[in-house]
Amino acid sequence: MEEWPDGDWTVRRLTGGAAGKSYRCPGCEQEVRSSAAHIVSWPAFPGGEDERRHWHTACWRKRLDRGPGRTRY
Repeated sequence: MEEWPDGDWTVRRLTGGAAGKSYRCPGCEQEVRSSAAHIVSWPAFPGGEDERRHWHTACWRKRLDRGPGRTRY
């Protein structure tokens, strides 16, 4: 659990695997390959896991610096 100005988040750090699935980072809109270490986060409220997103680690840390409307959740 992490507390941020935009709310409380459940955060998992993934080391990457060979699953072959890639994701789109909501911070930079670039591909997050499943083999790369990255962050999976979702709002820490009941049902928040439905809003789970995969982020590049750096994009997650800098997401609040981007300003309103520059990130998608």
